[in-house]
Amino acid sequence: TSYQMVVDLIAATTTTKGLKVYAELDDHEYETQKEVSKEQMVGLNLTTLDFHPELNYTITPHDHPLVVA
Repeated sequence: TSYQMVVDLIAATTTTKGLKVYAELDDHEYETQKEVSKEQMVGLNLTTLDFHPELNYTITPHDHPLVVA
């Protein structure tokens, strides 16, 4: 019923192995509908996961600094 309730539910997540989740509401406004070029996407060090790769991925740093123009 509220953003805070959702944040509280996420933050209450735990597992039997000891995972604890910390969550907070980010109420900053961000630019929307910003296009990412194909060149920029290719330049990412992106690894997707088998389960819903459009939602589950890891971005890792390059061995050298990435220059973005």
